[in-house]
Amino acid sequence: MSMRSLRKSSPPKLVLLPALVILSSTCLFGILTNLQTLSYLFRPLWDKPPPPFKRIPHYYAENVSMAHLCQLHGWTPRSEPRQVFDAIIFSNELDLLELRWRELGPYVSKFVILESNTTFTGIPKPLFFDSNRERFAFAEGKIVHGVFPGQKREQQQEEDPFLLEGRQRVAMNWLLREANVSDGDAVIMSDADEIPSPHTVKFLQWCDGMPDVMHLEMRDYMYSFEFPVDYSSWRASVHLYSRKWTYYRHSRQTDLILSDAGWHCSFCFRRLSEFVFKMKGYSHADRVRRKEFLDYSRIQKHICKGYDLFDMLPEEYSFKDLISKIGPIPPSASAVHLPAFLIQNAARFRFLLPGGCLREP
Repeated sequence: MSMRSLRKSSPPKLVLLPALVILSSTCLFGILTNLQTLSYLFRPLWDKPPPPFKRIPHYYAENVSMAHLCQLHGWTPRSEPRQVFDAIIFSNELDLLELRWRELGPYVSKFVILESNTTFTGIPKPLFFDSNRERFAFAEGKIVHGVFPGQKREQQQEEDPFLLEGRQRVAMNWLLREANVSDGDAVIMSDADEIPSPHTVKFLQWCDGMPDVMHLEMRDYMYSFEFPVDYSSWRASVHLYSRKWTYYRHSRQTDLILSDAGWHCSFCFRRLSEFVFKMKGYSHADRVRRKEFLDYSRIQKHICKGYDLFDMLPEEYSFKDLISKIGPIPPSASAVHLPAFLIQNAARFRFLLPGGCLREP
């Protein structure tokens, strides 16, 4: 075949150029619409893990005295219990709030709860706790309730939801003082769905010599206690209060963490409407990238299958950990070592237990 015939069969540049433009545009569109997924996929390349925690071993068994348990931790038993303040920012987690307060009621001196009339994303919302206060009459004498005046989002204005969340956490410092917290009292700082175990709180009551600040390692669950994830939850913390130094926060404050200290049950709601409310209102609402993410039938399917509501990849710092967690969360048939109030009232809270994935609208 001659060179002339080869040249004739070559596609003209006018055909190649539009094809390249279409291909480039398609690739660019794919990258932009999946930027978050690509960011998580390649996170091991661009991000470094935080320094590891120094884990405090957690000793506990039934029918073992608190004096002996304090000594096993290297702490000393107290002659009288220390006051414990349980301080949370509240949105709409009514079922988990009841479970938390019923479980911790015998050991907590004051339940300090702050709620707002807007979500972190500026959406107006009811005062869910205040309008359901009769449900919590069992704890009435211990409740210190505050309302934070939220900031409604304007049509042309969007403020960083983490700034609005941060302002509420700052306001909690004043509410704690209103609750008459004193130097040396123990303050639990956590979200409503981060529930310390009763024996963890008993340490705060009865042991001296513990760190002034320590995080609480909690077992992570998604949607219910049927879907255990891992032990990566660390944001909950305990402080021996100092009026001079203690500030309410939900970020890393020390390298010390008490192992296996409770349960973190994310998106553990009874109703599908509550899932949608949180997805639109919490600080990570930007994860709702498509309208169908809020569809009830899709949410129900994802709950029962253990899929991620936002179709996100795991937030991991190594490809090994990332690959090991890709896919649905394997369900567990175990309901052992869960909050006692949950097991005692299993019929009421069936949606939190193995086999109870179907939700009310």
